[in-house]
Amino acid sequence: MKITHLDKNNQPQMVDISAKDITQRIAIASGVISMSKEAFNAIKQNAVKKGPVLQTAVIAAIMGAKKTSELIPMCHPLMLSKIQTDIVENEKEYSFKLSVSIKCEGKTGVEMEALTAVSIGLLTIYDMVKAIDKTMCINNIILEHKQGGKSGEYNRS
Repeated sequence: MKITHLDKNNQPQMVDISAKDITQRIAIASGVISMSKEAFNAIKQNAVKKGPVLQTAVIAAIMGAKKTSELIPMCHPLMLSKIQTDIVENEKEYSFKLSVSIKCEGKTGVEMEALTAVSIGLLTIYDMVKAIDKTMCINNIILEHKQGGKSGEYNRS
């Protein structure tokens, strides 16, 4: 098995994608943050002292997607054409599910951008609400869907 991110001298390298075709790439990732009833209600009622939590998390997710290549060492910088977020609340479990869909025309996929966006968005919720609840739990950050490129389409079942 050839390790793609190490050169012949066993030194880290960024994979050469110059010969790959430009195709439409799409990735959707999601994750969940669960919390106390008090924190959940404070977010819903816009009563968090740091400001509007969910709107700030959306902005953070978008920024996280755009900065992925600066955060993940071997990611290529990509020209993202669309970033769409969705936050669904679960009143029974006092949680919010953040989903991020990313699209670009490029030579490499946008899975890492989608996963990074979800992670940064959820961490932003934690940061803004930690004064109310330090026991919040971020979990189930997963790739839901990807399409484009040599490996084709993937759907989590």
